[in-house]
Amino acid sequence: GSGKSLCYQYSAIVKDGLTVVISPLIALMNSQVNYLKKLKISCGALTSNTSIAGQKEIAYKLQKKTLKLLYIAPERLTKISTLKLLRKSNIKLIVVDEAHCVSQWGHDFRPSYLLIGDLRKSLKAQLVAFTATADEKTREDIIIYLFNNTKPKAFFFGYDRPNIFLSFVLKESPRNQILRFIEENKNENGIIYCSTRAKTESLAKAINNNRQRALAYHAGLTSNVRKDVENAFRSENNLIIVATVAFGMGLDKENIRWVAHADLPQSIESYYQEVGRAGRDNKPAKTLTLYSYDDIKYRQDQIEEGGGSLEQKKLKHKKLNQMIGLADGVSCRRQTLLKYFGDDTEPCGNCDLCISPRNTFEATKYVLTVLE
Repeated sequence: GSGKSLCYQYSAIVKDGLTVVISPLIALMNSQVNYLKKLKISCGALTSNTSIAGQKEIAYKLQKKTLKLLYIAPERLTKISTLKLLRKSNIKLIVVDEAHCVSQWGHDFRPSYLLIGDLRKSLKAQLVAFTATADEKTREDIIIYLFNNTKPKAFFFGYDRPNIFLSFVLKESPRNQILRFIEENKNENGIIYCSTRAKTESLAKAINNNRQRALAYHAGLTSNVRKDVENAFRSENNLIIVATVAFGMGLDKENIRWVAHADLPQSIESYYQEVGRAGRDNKPAKTLTLYSYDDIKYRQDQIEEGGGSLEQKKLKHKKLNQMIGLADGVSCRRQTLLKYFGDDTEPCGNCDLCISPRNTFEATKYVLTVLE
């Protein structure tokens, strides 16, 4: 559910000793460290971007046992120096953020997350794990790899974000459809997700030519440019970010009024995570997902040409098919979405299919004729 950061930050502050937070998101770590420092809370982050001086300052505070929160990228756990540093500290709690990354069946597997279970045994510290997107298989892996197959206390707060309007539309003239959607939601903060880097730049240019401010964001930009976009996102209003999925993880802004997908997402988890960046202030927010059968072919080719075992590819195809099922659905979007995560709900009244139900008819005899 929501409010993950508060759960572990609050406990870290009221408990004695050090809380170590393992997170794959450097932007999130830096954002939270800056925020906590403003509140005069002793904290730091060990990432690939931490300077030598910064590392020395953290080592000194750990030695003096004055650090309350230390954020660490999972890749740092492969370094012997990191383990030596933590063994000398007064660590009491290990927090695993984005815990779905421990599962190779999840949507964002990180091999270095598999080291966390050994770290826990070595340091004899309590462990808590948080995620907002984990299906049943991923939850099983979290228990196996992080909790040594011992079932932990589990708390689920539901996946529903009832303030977000969900809609899917087949592509006709995709750029015009996006520009029209922006015009309908003029002077509001929004994010558009694209499947390729080139598309983020061309679409951002088209939006700027349409007299709205837009910035492109993708992993191919220099780190300085990405930081500038992230800072603009945090501080400016009436701004549109056009991005690949590299954007948004850990960047929290409460007044995003809409999220659009210029292409079909690769899984329901990805879709849920991306639309979930809208309406964090609990006020009404909108989504639009454009898709086509070319999108489906593109995603299928991505899976076949990507790495992974045959079993992993089968699972990715299954997740893609479930995403297609959501897009091509004929009943309440929210019911289909929440059912995927194991939640049941009544028709929501806040999606395109509840507002304008699709015309359906009994097609069995026609399908049988085609098959014959």
